[in-house]
Order: sequence, then structure tokens, then C-alpha cells
Amino acid sequence: MASTASATQLDATPVLRRLYVARFVFAAAWAGLLLVSGPDLTVGARLLLFLYPAFDVVAAVVDARSARTDRPVKGLYANIAISSLAAAGIAVAGASGVADVLRVWGAWAIVSGLVQLFVGVARRPMGGQWAMILSGGISVPAGASFILSASQDDPALTSLAGYATLGGIFFLVSAFRLSRSDRRG
Repeated sequence: MASTASATQLDATPVLRRLYVARFVFAAAWAGLLLVSGPDLTVGARLLLFLYPAFDVVAAVVDARSARTDRPVKGLYANIAISSLAAAGIAVAGASGVADVLRVWGAWAIVSGLVQLFVGVARRPMGGQWAMILSGGISVPAGASFILSASQDDPALTSLAGYATLGGIFFLVSAFRLSRSDRRG
């Protein structure tokens, strides 16, 4: 039974590889757009802030559908719910101010980071997951730092661009690692 699950997980490797590359491209573009949008919570900035967790929902759905095993990774379904709540929370917080956005984003980063960590650990036999494990682990203290920065006198959203960029790089590394694992497997 374990070999069947491994075989179907390997079938998902090309889908995951493309998804991880798409997540890198999205994160890099998103970070650049957030930086050029300026420090104010304009309509465009609020839309960008909403789009990041919304894109995470779509990516998790694609990921869950690609996991053609008898026991799909339950963490993906948890991530869909968590990121959906985050998108709604960020949309509401965007009307209140940068500090509230950072608090919601920070809570989301902590919880989704833990989920990403567990999903990466569950997928270790597939290969190419150490970057996802590391990314999930880094997301927890990053989320805490967002929450703490919300209490500063003049909180800024620029740290979110760095967070997205680093997360995107981890996805790109995982895509390359999956390619190497696929060639060996």
C-alpha cells in the first residue's frame, strides 16, 4: 500500500513542479507590486493584500487535486480554510489600517506556516520538500514579527514583500528539487 501511495505521489510531481514555479512567479510579481504601491492602504494595495491569500487558496486546491492518493494530505484542506479566512480577514482589516492588516497577516503566517511544515514532512518520501519544511518553519517567527511590528508607531507593509519573496524562492527551490527527485525516481 505504501508503494502505491508513493507511486501516485510521484505522478503528481510534474503538477507540483509547475505549481511551485507559478507560486514563485506570483510571489515575486506580488512583492514588486506591493513595494511600488507605496506606504498607504490604497484600493490597489488592499486588493494586492487580499489577492495573496486568495492565490494561496487556489494553489492549495490545485495541490490537493494533484495529490491523487487514497489519503490526500489533510493539511491542504486546512490550508484552504485558513487562507480563505485570512483573505476575508485582510479585506476587513484593510479598511482599519496597516496595523490591523499586519496582525491578521501575522496570525495567518503562523498558522499556515505550521500547516506547510506538516505537509512538507508528510511529503518527504516524494523528495524536494526540505525547502517547504524550512519555509513553514520560518513562517512562524515571521508571523510573530508581523504581529509585533503592528504595535510600532508607524507600521509598514514592506516586510510583507520580503516575506512573499522568500516564500517564492522556497517554492522555486522545491520545484528544482522535485525535478531532481523525479529524474532519480
